[in-house]
Amino acid sequence: MDIADFQKLQTLVLWAAFAASLLFGFIAQRTQFCTMGAVSDIVNMGSWTRMRMWGMAVGVAMIGFYSMGWLGWIDTGKTIYASGRIVWLSATVGGMLFGFGMVLASGCGSKTLVRIGTGSLKSLVVFFVMGFAAFATLRGFLAVLRVNTVDLVAFDLVSGGTLPMWLAQATGMAPITTGLWAALLIGGALMAWALASADFRNTNNLLAGLGLGSVIVLMWWISGHLGFVPEHPETLDAVYLATNSGRMESLTFTAPMAYTLDWLIHFSDTSKVLTLGVVSVAGVVVGAFVEALMSRSFRWEGFRNTQDTALHLVGAACMGVGGVTALGCTVGQGLSGLSTLSLTSVIAVAGIMAGAWLGFRFQIWLLERE
Repeated sequence: MDIADFQKLQTLVLWAAFAASLLFGFIAQRTQFCTMGAVSDIVNMGSWTRMRMWGMAVGVAMIGFYSMGWLGWIDTGKTIYASGRIVWLSATVGGMLFGFGMVLASGCGSKTLVRIGTGSLKSLVVFFVMGFAAFATLRGFLAVLRVNTVDLVAFDLVSGGTLPMWLAQATGMAPITTGLWAALLIGGALMAWALASADFRNTNNLLAGLGLGSVIVLMWWISGHLGFVPEHPETLDAVYLATNSGRMESLTFTAPMAYTLDWLIHFSDTSKVLTLGVVSVAGVVVGAFVEALMSRSFRWEGFRNTQDTALHLVGAACMGVGGVTALGCTVGQGLSGLSTLSLTSVIAVAGIMAGAWLGFRFQIWLLERE
């Protein structure tokens, strides 16, 4: 492959990622998919329907990810989630911060992008604050604090950071075989749990679970198969095109928001190039905007009062700091991370759920004060 073909392939990968994320935004808006909303439904109404959407999406993504690995389309060990260093304290603290913040900010990172596409100026403010906080935690003064505190508390797994890697070491089987079996069992159980409810079995909920789970799989394929070049024409190294991590990536939104702001601010700097994360942020907004126009649900929305503004600003900052610290958000660690059966992702998601519960308790306390 010469340099011209390499650049054409990189452009194709970016367009493919944009199309996949556009589909994510469209489906999320059409089905009202929202992790924060799912937790809210459980806490306030005892309804698990939207959580079943989330569970089915994880199950589909899990089976799809390891099926592609078993077919030889991708290398399942080449993701950030496969690292054998389990930063459990970062995942817990970051997850709780993110979960608390998403309640105050009326939704997680993906929901923020969806709501921007439907006319929410509140969410536009959340995007800028969350992106700034995320960048400060990635590269700024908060990064120094993070690296020298919570990131130091970890343990190492020689076998690797995912369940299939651990099972492979314990059984002597190939990781790809243990991965497929584990995905079929766990992912299949999640899908069966979702479908067990008669209230869940309708077109809207199935579109959310099957559709969004499939988009996660599609992004893994785009990054890990279409965008994988065994030999860079200049460095001769193997490379995953247009990724910030240098590894195979799927959808995640906290760090990409920071990279999007960085790209916009330094647009004239030729060293700042588009990545899968940046085009995914744009794709989700456009997808939600298209659906809002089609359904005639586009509405301008602003803050109600000073308290509403303050809560959203604090929530956005918590999500930016927490999402980077936990190495992902409800989509990054929730859908993408859990699809790899990562131990760190399980810890981070548990932290997010705990933080969300605390966020709802805090909101109830505010209401009682008033």
